[in-house]
Amino acid sequence: MDYDVENMLKKMAAAVRQKLEARAAADPLMIGIHSGGVWVAEQLHQLLQLDEPLGKLDISFYRDDFTRIGLNPAVRPSHLPFTVDGRHIILVDDVLYTGRTIRAALNEIFDYGRPDTVLLAVLVDRGGRELPIQADVTGSVMTLSVHEQVKLSGPSPLQLSIKQTP
Repeated sequence: MDYDVENMLKKMAAAVRQKLEARAAADPLMIGIHSGGVWVAEQLHQLLQLDEPLGKLDISFYRDDFTRIGLNPAVRPSHLPFTVDGRHIILVDDVLYTGRTIRAALNEIFDYGRPDTVLLAVLVDRGGRELPIQADVTGSVMTLSVHEQVKLSGPSPLQLSIKQTP
């Protein structure tokens, strides 16, 4: 099945604008979660024409399964070229599944400071939550079995597919 990622991103950008206006959240900051979330955030950042640079998080050290699975060999440093204290944050990821990645990202953001608000935008919400976390903005909602995985390829062009897992 083909997914129109470009239209999903346009829909997300419009929804983010609407949510920011409703919150009176001027001059927001955007942070993408490595790696797929950064790819989505780069596109949204451009569509929203945000002034501040894009922040990037690698939540590897904040994962709650770090001691079980070890360190990912592709760990990248996080890069937040701004102060988060008192700011409105748009946190972006590619897929929301259990909620554990978002929890780790929030923990890391709060280590940098205390934002006023955090708006969560995800390209795909696939259900299957283990933690009480929900997206404010989604490009698509999918109901998948535990044997299916959402795969985002990129960074350009972004392509979305569903893969079967053993």
